[in-house]
Amino acid sequence: MAFSFLEKLWPDKKPAAEPRLPPPKHLGDFLERAGADWPKAVQAAQGGPEILIASSVGGHAAVRELDMILAIALTLRGAKVSFLLCDGALTACEQCTFKMFKSPWQFVEVGPTNHCRDCFGMGDAAYGALGLTVLKYSDFLTRGEKKSASRLAQKTPMADIPNFKFQGLSVGEHAAAGALRFFARGDLSQEETAEPVLRRYFEAALLTATAFGRALASRPFRCCSFHHGIYVPQGIIGEVARQAGVRVANWVVAYRKQRFIFSHGDTYHHTLLDEPVSTWDSMDWTPAIRKEAEDYLRSRWQGSQDWIYFHENPTEDIEKIRQELQFEKDQPTILLLTNVIWDAQLHYRANAFANMLDWIEQTIQYFSRRPDLNLIIRIHPAEIRGGIPSRQLMTEEIALRFPDLASNIRVIGPDKDVSTYALALDSDTAIIYGTKTGVELTSIGIPVIVAGEAWIRNKGLTEDATSPESYFRLLDALPKRQRLPEETKTRALKYAYHFFFRRMIPLRIAEQVPGTKRPFTMVADSLASFSDQADPGLGVICRGIMDGTPFVYHAEDEVALTP
Repeated sequence: MAFSFLEKLWPDKKPAAEPRLPPPKHLGDFLERAGADWPKAVQAAQGGPEILIASSVGGHAAVRELDMILAIALTLRGAKVSFLLCDGALTACEQCTFKMFKSPWQFVEVGPTNHCRDCFGMGDAAYGALGLTVLKYSDFLTRGEKKSASRLAQKTPMADIPNFKFQGLSVGEHAAAGALRFFARGDLSQEETAEPVLRRYFEAALLTATAFGRALASRPFRCCSFHHGIYVPQGIIGEVARQAGVRVANWVVAYRKQRFIFSHGDTYHHTLLDEPVSTWDSMDWTPAIRKEAEDYLRSRWQGSQDWIYFHENPTEDIEKIRQELQFEKDQPTILLLTNVIWDAQLHYRANAFANMLDWIEQTIQYFSRRPDLNLIIRIHPAEIRGGIPSRQLMTEEIALRFPDLASNIRVIGPDKDVSTYALALDSDTAIIYGTKTGVELTSIGIPVIVAGEAWIRNKGLTEDATSPESYFRLLDALPKRQRLPEETKTRALKYAYHFFFRRMIPLRIAEQVPGTKRPFTMVADSLASFSDQADPGLGVICRGIMDGTPFVYHAEDEVALTP
């Protein structure tokens, strides 16, 4: 089937350049205060190692703000920083979501076009005001390459796209992930426009591979820093950089306030699975550090120290929760925690099942044959409260497959203000797929079985399934009727501290601004605000980007210095 948008030829000439927008007010004020010192710093860094900030999207407030902070900090440390922005050259991107369009057909017909001008303009205004080089996608694509990408995206069978390799790059995987994110679904089978939308993302992935390959070849970049590292275009950027031997530094906004996770080489979705145990197991462990970890983990019940959380005042009264569940038998309970179905649908070698729905379905079938155990399925609240609400709800998927659930199985929907932690404390064991909650549950002694790509896997703290057979052998051994040994609980607390305090790097310069659309903003009095002394976390990040040192903030040193 041919689609009109794939057959449109790109213009021979580039459109006339739009006048650059004024920079954000807070950036303009900062540059005014910096005066001549900032241009001098830019000039002094011209001979330094070249760093490319390649997030590509200018319309994402959090990305724009942090990339701006990184650019200033790296420049002040002697790096020659450039930015890469998409200027409307792509046929789809991770900025596009279902809720941005009147219908998917509008996206099929015009793509992101109506949003590109503002997205590029906001990024170009901020980055250009710094006096640093802004590279644009269209500068690295020829008309012939655009036509070739369009033809390939049109003729490739739809079923072949998710596994399609282009010049050894897994462009199809990221294109498929991008289409799933657009629809906020875990599969495309129920979407009328699935094929043309997927082909848009596939074409964009091909264009990204070509453009970014040429951009990398244009300069001797030491490292590319960009957010997330998955979807389109960021997932392709990572693929191209790794193939070219250029270091990659990915980042995401962390749960804790003013904190960010950076990872070397790949998205944190992958790297945290393989992080050596020695990174955290040998750290100094004192009563003061333990207390700090325990206090923070308890705060997670209400999210008081986080800027990403999903419940304001969840119910913690376990007796009330038990009454609402109304199990027929008072017997051991197993708690199952889901993820958002569509989120980060990438290939993970550690998964025991084809996908999360497959895991859920087989697990329900299993517990239907285990009347000696109660099963609570807690649906992740981010399904309806996340930044992109899911259009494929787990409750509906379960009801479709199991119209009449066994009497020993209950489902708690994402809209229910029930504390997951209270449920866990009242359960014999927790079963997870990929949720971060596994880090917290092991630290309070709750046995955890891992069936998917959760980061607590491979740490010697959980029982990790590697196949359906091994998974069901673990379930056969339930109930455990005991908590984790104290030694295991202590090691779990160590990992929780490492995860929440050391891998989530604090940035004093990134402050949350209530009442604005920006989740945080750069707050700097002068160039000195970017120094290691003023912001130690920023120093850790910059050294990691420039020199490849670990993205680990040694928060335990601060505890040791506290009287």
